[in-house]
Amino acid sequence: MSKLLRSLWASVAFSLAAASAGAADAPQSMSEPAEVQVQSIEVIFSQVGPVVLLKFRNKAVPVFVDSLVAGSIQGALAGQKPPRPLSHDLMHTILESLDAKVSQVVITHKEGIYYGALTITVGKTPKVFDSRSSDAIALAIRFKAPILVQQSLVDSFGVDLPQARGKEL
Repeated sequence: MSKLLRSLWASVAFSLAAASAGAADAPQSMSEPAEVQVQSIEVIFSQVGPVVLLKFRNKAVPVFVDSLVAGSIQGALAGQKPPRPLSHDLMHTILESLDAKVSQVVITHKEGIYYGALTITVGKTPKVFDSRSSDAIALAIRFKAPILVQQSLVDSFGVDLPQARGKEL
């Protein structure tokens, strides 16, 4: 597993450097967002902090988060209920009590930072709110809402995942 993590860090560093170097020359892609399913979270203790992997087919887009949000996301993925509500749990409860829900999240990237566009629907009226990508992911998981990422972002920052191998007997 540590080989995967080293590969992830190297690929992220290379992708960020390449994107920064070619950002002025690169044409803006108008591709449609592709749905990304959050399947796992990897908490890496490093100088940068924990990372959430948004898995998309054979790639994963790493999103660096703080340790509190990483714990909140991991708890939501595992279906755990904290003894007292954390911020994301509180927001989930408030939205549900107002008959509102998170209907989707779109993760974008600009100048080295991931952004979250959090769509909250009340009745049939959607409203989009700017959000940290990590908070948007945490709420999307709680509402079982799709997390969308532009294909160009997956192509630029996605890290190839190793092929799953069968269990050796």
